Amino acid sequence: MKFYPFPALRPPTELASQVASQPYDVIDSDEARVLAEGNPRSFLHINKPEIDLPVGTDLYSDAVYNKAAENFEAFQANGWLRRDEAPAYYLYRQEIEGHSQSGWVGVCHTEEYEQDLIKKHERTLQKKEDDRTRHVATLKANAGPIFLMVRAPEALNVLKEKIQAGEPEVDFTSPDGVRHTVWPVTDATEVAALYAEIPCSYVADGHHRTASAARCSKDFAAANPHHTGRENYNWFLSVMFAADDLLVLPYNRLVKDLNGQSTLEVLEKIREAGFEVSLADNGKSSGRTDVRMFIEGSWYKLVKAAPEGADPVTALDVSILQKDLLDPILGIEDPRTSDRIMFKGGFDCDVLLQKMVTEGKAAVAFSLYPTSTEEVMDVADAGMIMPPKSTWFEPKLRSGLFIHTLDDSTTVSDAV
Repeated sequence: MKFYPFPALRPPTELASQVASQPYDVIDSDEARVLAEGNPRSFLHINKPEIDLPVGTDLYSDAVYNKAAENFEAFQANGWLRRDEAPAYYLYRQEIEGHSQSGWVGVCHTEEYEQDLIKKHERTLQKKEDDRTRHVATLKANAGPIFLMVRAPEALNVLKEKIQAGEPEVDFTSPDGVRHTVWPVTDATEVAALYAEIPCSYVADGHHRTASAARCSKDFAAANPHHTGRENYNWFLSVMFAADDLLVLPYNRLVKDLNGQSTLEVLEKIREAGFEVSLADNGKSSGRTDVRMFIEGSWYKLVKAAPEGADPVTALDVSILQKDLLDPILGIEDPRTSDRIMFKGGFDCDVLLQKMVTEGKAAVAFSLYPTSTEEVMDVADAGMIMPPKSTWFEPKLRSGLFIHTLDDSTTVSDAV
């Protein structure tokens, strides 16, 4: 793999906690306004620039992208973002709810994305991809990192532990309770050599950002008559984690109505579809093939295994639920486009699901067991696509802690 160090544009240590923000795609404009209120240094002014424009501004208008560029320039002029003098990797650790995960921040080459050495498991939506492509092109920067995972050799874990034994340069806890620590690593030789031996990586989160980076690379190359393939626009910002270090939470489903049926009719059809149905004490799935359903004040346990010899996608619980229940019984033919289905992911989500059904915001909820990183990689290795909303990785990577600019004079590949 080509995974290289780079001279990051990043906030001074004392400002890191003020600049760092949630990713652009996990909060809406109203939430971003509240989170950034009173904090002019929040990276949300760059990631969600509509918060500095009148409410109701078209999110895809010229004004939004121009505001992002204006704010990006202002952050640099004010010293809220500064360029590191030398290329480096950055070891970035996140801790929450007793879980800790550490990833290496660097840049990947878009050529490897095109060659499927950076493997995908989701389809992208054209509108979202177009938005991120324009955002990257306007800023000439990757404002948010791609969340990648690998089957990491033990030597990388040993090196990671050695570095983390030292004092971090950045150490703060964000309002959502996630602790963030960063160690710059300017000696690139060992890390680069270890990653060079890894055959491929997998997109855990950030399919639209990855596709947008590849599109921008092509556009910039087409506009450059002296293109060599070594320019910074050929690289994109990534954080590389060992797959077995990651925390995957369930991504659950709620359906707003019962498709014109009674609860008894739905339960009977579920049994006829081959599910074993029994009452359950709670909504916490105990493992694979165990789907919990909350309907009319009660939790049920639904059990149905995949057929023998099923491919990696067909074998997923989310696939079985969609194919044998949501579609034929509740009429959710396409969960990507249906306005009758909602998705919720995160910690202790079963409590929220029960509350939403009890309050009448949905008629039925389904709580699933988390899809594993191995299942995700198996699907990607098979060149297949997972059902929408199959994985919820937590914690999310913060934006604004590291930025890769596409027009920097330092060539990435000169760093190793």
